[in-house]
Amino acid sequence: MSQDPLVVFTPSGKRGRFPVGTPVLTAARQLGVDLDSVCGGRGICSKCQITPSYGEFSKHGVTVADNALSEWNAVEERYQQKRGLKPGRRLGCQATVQRDVVIDVPPESQVHKQVVRKAAAVRAIEMDPATRLYYVEVDEPDMHEPTGDLERLKRALAAQWDIPAISTEFSTLAQLQPILRKGSWKITVALHKIDETATPRLIAAWPGLYEGGLYGLAIDLGSTTIAAHLTSLETGEVLASSGIMNPQIRFGEDLMSRVSYAMMNAGGAAEMTAAVRDALNTLTTGIADEAGIATDAIVEAVFVCNPVMHHLLLGIDPVELGQAPFALATSESLSLSARDLGLDALRDAARIYVLPCIAGHVGADAAAVALSEEPGKSPDLALIVDVGTNAEILLGDATRVLACSSPTGPAFEGAQISSGQRAAPGAIEAIRIDPVTKAPRFRVIGCDLWSDEDGFWAQTAQTGITGICGSGIIEAVAELRLAGLMDPSGLIGSAAQTGTERCIAEGRTHAYLVHDGSAEGGPRITVTQGDIRAIQLAKSALYAGARLLMDVRGVDKVDRVVLAGAFGAHISPLHAMVLGMIPDVPLDKVTSAGNAAGTGARIALCSLKARAEIERVVREITKVETAIEPRFQEHFVAANAVPHATDPFPELARVVTLPQVGFNAGGEDGGGRRRRRRG
Repeated sequence: MSQDPLVVFTPSGKRGRFPVGTPVLTAARQLGVDLDSVCGGRGICSKCQITPSYGEFSKHGVTVADNALSEWNAVEERYQQKRGLKPGRRLGCQATVQRDVVIDVPPESQVHKQVVRKAAAVRAIEMDPATRLYYVEVDEPDMHEPTGDLERLKRALAAQWDIPAISTEFSTLAQLQPILRKGSWKITVALHKIDETATPRLIAAWPGLYEGGLYGLAIDLGSTTIAAHLTSLETGEVLASSGIMNPQIRFGEDLMSRVSYAMMNAGGAAEMTAAVRDALNTLTTGIADEAGIATDAIVEAVFVCNPVMHHLLLGIDPVELGQAPFALATSESLSLSARDLGLDALRDAARIYVLPCIAGHVGADAAAVALSEEPGKSPDLALIVDVGTNAEILLGDATRVLACSSPTGPAFEGAQISSGQRAAPGAIEAIRIDPVTKAPRFRVIGCDLWSDEDGFWAQTAQTGITGICGSGIIEAVAELRLAGLMDPSGLIGSAAQTGTERCIAEGRTHAYLVHDGSAEGGPRITVTQGDIRAIQLAKSALYAGARLLMDVRGVDKVDRVVLAGAFGAHISPLHAMVLGMIPDVPLDKVTSAGNAAGTGARIALCSLKARAEIERVVREITKVETAIEPRFQEHFVAANAVPHATDPFPELARVVTLPQVGFNAGGEDGGGRRRRRRG
């Protein structure tokens, strides 16, 4: 008997089987997927737009055929003619499920918008921009001295600014004549240099004296989110920061899933490149509108990203990164034009700088962290962890710096978690469990109150309690260990073993009930044994990567730990230590660097000297490849315990006493009987 079709929603990761003919909107509602609709499914409001993805998705275990959804219908056709749909979009209330399908819910179709941790860190940056403005007065054309407008501009720059030569972009040359005449032969030009010795390139011009400002974008292109900082190239001031979800999530939540998609689907790499470039254009337009400037005033962008995102941004097939020896197309920095990358929101001649990569699995984002945090100048031994779907780890001091990447997967982002979701209003982001009563209290995004404080439920009435995000699930698992509800192996005890009815049976295992909103039509939020396993796998990969670098360095401890990344800034050091995400150090030696990769991108945007510095530094960093190091697997297995099977964690023991508990897999009350040993 054949099964009903499987429907997988991204970016939430929620999935379920539904009968053929079920509207996508209905499936989304039954799974608790955040898909908007205000017209009752009549195809009027268009808020339920979705994007089906086709091809082979090894991560989800499905192959999506072209006819996975019902054919385009008259309601969609009417809406298309009146208001238009983006290419590939469908209306969720009209498209019905026919076969297995992967469906992306774009940000504009979500009721509870993703909260992208986007604030720029305060940082003093020595300004040495690659692009500068020059005002010049150009001689008018003379029939008796025939020279071109460009040649007379060059002559004026040499005479008035001592700039002996320039080159130009063709797109800028084509605009030069009307600009000169509009300004009555007075002009402001933007000249860009790729390094201190290079001939400046004319990339933009304005009639007369231009005082509108010169701006650049520092962009951290992550596998899950894209964060951008709109920055003045004259003062270094951040005018606006913004972020969006990376639409490539629908092709795979982790990097290797995207490499697999490119391998298994003809044109898959190009499809992912087009998706991310379209998102970058949307982000650019939005951040310029927010700051109240024209996109023409943005003349530069600096990108930092991991190697897979690096290749997909550039339009390079990433398949070589999916297999040893993990060869990059290039590890050097790149200087390109916006036209080269199809970034239509910027002027064609706007310059793009991509930081160098360190190695096949350690990218330009890790280089940006090194530029921001400068481990190579540290007097003590610093471990810097950029926490994300793929963690980049740096270990070093003034004598030597090591680097590796570790495949943590998307669990830290709330994906692959039963009640998990991305960070959005209504998501539980912090939790505490009383060790005596075993009752939880929690805080959600969008409300500063805890759930046991007056006014909490009134303030959260509009959003509701929708799920649990990455920082919340980390704290939840650590709190279960602190409260004695979970043993070191990661097993949750039964109600009889733990003394609380919140530990509920689920087959042969147990789950912990955090919040039950089912009476009001809301979700029932639990932490399941599967959730704990996903977090154990993620944290073990992170810890194993750090320990591997420590082995290579020949040390058993580090002096301090820096949690980098927008997500890392929201992790509680105590809970990270209880969980065993990071090596044991005094808690006051665990600090947050915020989005260090984004800060590194801003530094490179504002300083030619910094670009030269990081290009030098990456050549001196020692890369350690976790995929081929036998000890990585040993460390990974030992790190599955919470906090660790063998490492003693003495600094953690000074702060908390972890309960000595142990539970059977089946428990005592409804978790299933133990199998009788055969004699």
